[in-house]
Amino acid sequence: MQVICDKQLLVDAVANVSRAVSSKNTLAALEGVLLRAKNNTLSLTGYDLELAISTEIEADVREAGEIVLSARIFLDMIRRMPSEKISISSDAKMLTLVKGSMTEYTILGLPASEYPELPGVSETTEFSIAQAVLKNMISQTLFAIAVSDSKPVHTGSLFDIKGGELCLVSVDGYRLALRREKVAFDETLSFIVPGKSLSEVSKLLRDEEGDVELGVARRHIIFRTGSYRIVSRLLEGEFLDYRAAIPDGGATNVKIGTRDLISAIDRASLLISDNIKSPLRMKFEEGLIKISCSTAIGKAYDEIRCEQSGDDVEIGFNSRYMLDALKASEGDEIRVLINGPLSPIKLMPVEGDSFVFLVLPVRLKSE
Repeated sequence: MQVICDKQLLVDAVANVSRAVSSKNTLAALEGVLLRAKNNTLSLTGYDLELAISTEIEADVREAGEIVLSARIFLDMIRRMPSEKISISSDAKMLTLVKGSMTEYTILGLPASEYPELPGVSETTEFSIAQAVLKNMISQTLFAIAVSDSKPVHTGSLFDIKGGELCLVSVDGYRLALRREKVAFDETLSFIVPGKSLSEVSKLLRDEEGDVELGVARRHIIFRTGSYRIVSRLLEGEFLDYRAAIPDGGATNVKIGTRDLISAIDRASLLISDNIKSPLRMKFEEGLIKISCSTAIGKAYDEIRCEQSGDDVEIGFNSRYMLDALKASEGDEIRVLINGPLSPIKLMPVEGDSFVFLVLPVRLKSE
């Protein structure tokens, strides 16, 4: 194989596909990037048996071929090259020369035959969505994905399409995040994508015009955006019935500036740490939100004004979970709805229901 390509295109491509490379794998080839050169195109693939990222860049292919190179070492090499063009040459023994200007490295690669075959994604159900919209939906729900494997299905997000509306839902047993958006798809479809896969997809999506295409098969999904293809396995299992989990209405209904509430909770959380845990108290009373906290270090108190209708209520909650939800919300103001001290705190936009966040309460001890 012999190929010459633009340094920046190569660096970007290797960096992006390397996100799917496993650093600790019993199969040595999976610690590398698969390079295939033919027809003036260099294709690159990273794969960890659960997630695959592949792309193509333009290249001057002098001799077609394929090889697997260590992802970490190869990326470090090409990043340090001083020239704008990089040459990659490998012989029959997999000895590879990577050269740019007067700088050159020689490394030993692996034959492409040792690289596992990517899963075939056929008989897919296809739909598309604006990539900026999907990027936003993922960023607003990713925080609520479960990190433990106690219920593996909740380590991913549910895509639930019905009546031309896509609901993206994450839940971890303590909170729930839901984001709604209209899609040009009339069928009913439901599938669960691992959180790691969605995180990597989000990094490749742009805040600009253009769609991302999704192809859903029985066990895998493929995302196509620009020159990139991301293939991920799907999670199997019974996801939480999120529609039943979201309470209707709110006996206490509050409108408050999002940034004001974030700042007040942040100030009151100063005495809480990983070693010193305590719930925050939030008391809604006559147009005031009174936030307090008591730990072994001391006490904190803050209050802010709000627009309140309905009952007065006092509720306890995990400050980090509440801050995660508030920071993921959109708009300068937010609605807070509560149906009593043991009911979830529901966060919604002031107008509409494009997102819904739930934070489960913490039972308070009497002071």
